[in-house]
Amino acid sequence: MAGLVDIASWICLVAGGFFSIVGTIGLNRMPDFFTRMHAASVTDTLGAGLVLLGLMLQAGWTLVMVKLVFLGLLMFFASPAAAHALAKAALARGLKPRLHEEDPSSKRS
Repeated sequence: MAGLVDIASWICLVAGGFFSIVGTIGLNRMPDFFTRMHAASVTDTLGAGLVLLGLMLQAGWTLVMVKLVFLGLLMFFASPAAAHALAKAALARGLKPRLHEEDPSSKRS
């Protein structure tokens, strides 16, 4: 049974690390603030959540697991709220999203 928990824990840890790396690549490749913020907030919740789940499985039923649960709940509620506040502040300061601009040579006649 302990081997199964270790395997599940490592799967969560590796998957969380993968999503965090993909989010970092997305942050570097996205063209504007809003798409970068979206990539960061999604991977923050998913990647870090999976890492926390893997750590909870490793910790077992201890006080450490309770602390990780509280950390996960804080992140689950605070990350989307912070992303929303950043987006509203950016819009209030006049930062506009970069919209798709159609190439004039590709217009139909």
